[in-house]
Amino acid sequence: MKKIIAVIGTMALIVSLFAGCSTEDKKVVIASKPMTEQYILVEMLTDLIEQETDIAVEQKMGIGGGTSNIHPGMENGEIDMYPEYTGTGWLFVLKEDLITDPNELYLAVKEGYQQEYDIKWMGLYGFNNTFALAVKRQLAEEYGIESYSDLQKISGNLDFGAEYDFYEREDGYPGLVETYGFDFANQVELDIGLKYEAIGKDEVDVINVFSTDGRLKEYDLVVLRDDKNFFPSYYATTIIRQDALDQYPELEGVLEMLTGAINDEEMTYLNYLVEIEKQDPAQVAEDFLKEKGLIK
Repeated sequence: MKKIIAVIGTMALIVSLFAGCSTEDKKVVIASKPMTEQYILVEMLTDLIEQETDIAVEQKMGIGGGTSNIHPGMENGEIDMYPEYTGTGWLFVLKEDLITDPNELYLAVKEGYQQEYDIKWMGLYGFNNTFALAVKRQLAEEYGIESYSDLQKISGNLDFGAEYDFYEREDGYPGLVETYGFDFANQVELDIGLKYEAIGKDEVDVINVFSTDGRLKEYDLVVLRDDKNFFPSYYATTIIRQDALDQYPELEGVLEMLTGAINDEEMTYLNYLVEIEKQDPAQVAEDFLKEKGLIK
């Protein structure tokens, strides 16, 4: 009887060890670029995967060089997934000509990645972190400014501020003037770190921004609508190696939980909480997912 018990005990130990190994072997690696927005998104992805599956998550946060170093990691299998932007994938990775229609761009970059790299683009989160123009809310409401075309009508009475290279790039100020016919009273060169301070002190009336920058909320600025689609769209989503998705097919449904879940204003606010309020990205991500009813 003692021998039988001993054998049973040994078998149970072996089974538990194999089970432990199996669980440990189920792992995905999620990377992020070195920016607040990406830290928050990776924490969201981690929370969802850990709640909905038994797959362990290894985070590789803040990889220097962003896409230029993360994409090779995806190709060689060191990284399984990360948040990426349509404009970056199309223009920087696939090196294709600009497509101005956001939906057409998404479909094209999705197909291009699948064919070229066997990488799948999931559904879009919902926000577009692109280049944009912003004004103080008070000015927008006073003149009824909602779009770039609205802004053009009163541009002769306003001062525009941007960093030096924005005035030199064809996809910056010169292109904007050609597309919309802006005729600002003054064009002020500003250090990139001082733009928000300048508009906050009314030294300029309009500045160029990234459309989900947390400082937009800090200074109560309104992002205007690019009604002629001058700037490329940079809608964000999770991209994942097809090999990883084939290995863990349950991930597809989990990743799609974020499709359409985050709009521009929400992402701006989340960035604000981390950048300005100095809150922990992991806590901000968790609170947001709970508020949306995506995690318990």
